[in-house]
Amino acid sequence: MSTPAPSTTPSTPSTPGTPLRVGVIGYGLAGSVFHAPLVAATPGLVLDTVVTSDPARQAQARAEFPDVRIAATPAELWDRGQELDLVVIASPNRTHVPLATAALEAGVPVVVDKPLAATAAEARALADLADRRGTFLSVFQNRRWDNDFLTLRRLLADGELGEIQRFESRFERWRPQLKGGWRESGAPEEIGGLLYDLGSHVVDQALVLFGPAVRVYAEADVRRQGAQTDDDTFIALTHANGIRSHLYVSATTAQLGPRFRVLGSRAGYVKYGLDPQEGALREGLRPRAGASWGEEPEHLWGRLGSGESPLTGGGTPVPTAPGDYPAYYAAVAAALRDGGPAPVTAYEAAHCLDVLEAARTSSRDGVVVEIPAATPEATGRPTL
Repeated sequence: MSTPAPSTTPSTPSTPGTPLRVGVIGYGLAGSVFHAPLVAATPGLVLDTVVTSDPARQAQARAEFPDVRIAATPAELWDRGQELDLVVIASPNRTHVPLATAALEAGVPVVVDKPLAATAAEARALADLADRRGTFLSVFQNRRWDNDFLTLRRLLADGELGEIQRFESRFERWRPQLKGGWRESGAPEEIGGLLYDLGSHVVDQALVLFGPAVRVYAEADVRRQGAQTDDDTFIALTHANGIRSHLYVSATTAQLGPRFRVLGSRAGYVKYGLDPQEGALREGLRPRAGASWGEEPEHLWGRLGSGESPLTGGGTPVPTAPGDYPAYYAAVAAALRDGGPAPVTAYEAAHCLDVLEAARTSSRDGVVVEIPAATPEATGRPTL
C-alpha cells in the first residue's frame, strides 16, 4: 500500500494547527464541482492554488474562491513544491500519469481523480514510485461515500440479506445527444468512454463490497449517432468468493433501472435514484458543520424484503444513510498529518483497472477473461 509522506517532509507544516495547502490542477467538472469545493470545506485543508490556462475558468475560480492563487501550468506548482502539502490532479484522463509522476518525483503528496491510469501496469508503477519516494498517493473514488453505498455496506455488515448471491448496480443516464469533449472521444490516448468513466465507479464499489474479481465478461456498445466510444456497457464479474456482480453503465437509458438490486439468501435490497451530493455541488451548495448534507427524503429510501411484488411497494423502507463525500478529504488530511493509510490506494485502483482492461478485451473479442487471483497486497484490501 502507498505510504503517506511523513510529517518531517519539507512540504508538511511543522505546526500541527497549520492548514495543509492544496493545489488543484484542472478546473473543469472534476476540479470545480468536486475537488475545489470539497477541499475548501475540509477542516485542516486550505485551497491554495488552482491550475488552469482557460481565462474563463480562471475567472470562475477567483469568483468562487477569492483568496485562491491562479497558475496557468502545472510546472508553476513544481517550481514551488515546498510551499504545497498536496496536489490534486483533476485534469483530463490522459494527463493523470504524467502529472502524478511529476508530483511524486517532486516529493509532493498527490490525489488523482479516477481512473488513475489507462492500464493497471501504469497504476502499479505509480504506486511503486510513491512507495520508493515515501510520498502519499491516493485515488479519488467518491462513490464509496454515496448514500446508497453506505447504506448497503451497513446492511451487509448486519447480515440483513443473508448470503449474497448477486449484486446488480446501475449508473444510467438518458443523454441521447452527444455533448462532445474528450470524455466522448474515441482516441485511445484520451481514455474516454463510459467503461473507464462510470465503469470506474461501479467496478470499484463491487470490489470494495465483495472482494477481488477472477472472471469478467462484458458487452460494450456504441449506440448514439456520431458516438466514437462506448456509451452503453454491461460488465459481469465473478468474485473470488463466488458472488456475481452485474454492472450497467449507460448514457442511452430512456427508463432508468434501480441503482442497486442486491439479492441474498434471506432478503433483497432495492434502491432507486442517485446520491444527491453531486447535484448539490453542481448547484453551488457546500458541506458545512451542522448542515444536513447528503440526506435524502423518505420517499426515496430503498426497500428490504423478500417475495413481495414491486407493484405493491413490497418490503420495508430502509432509512438511507447520509452521503459523505467530505469524508474522503478528511481522511486524506488525517493521513497527511498522522501518517495513516490513504482512503483509497493506488493498488486498489490498479485492481479496478485489471477489471476494466479485462472488460474491454471481453467485449472486443467476445470471450470471458480470467484474472489471476490477487493477494491482499495487490488489491489494497486489508488482510483479515
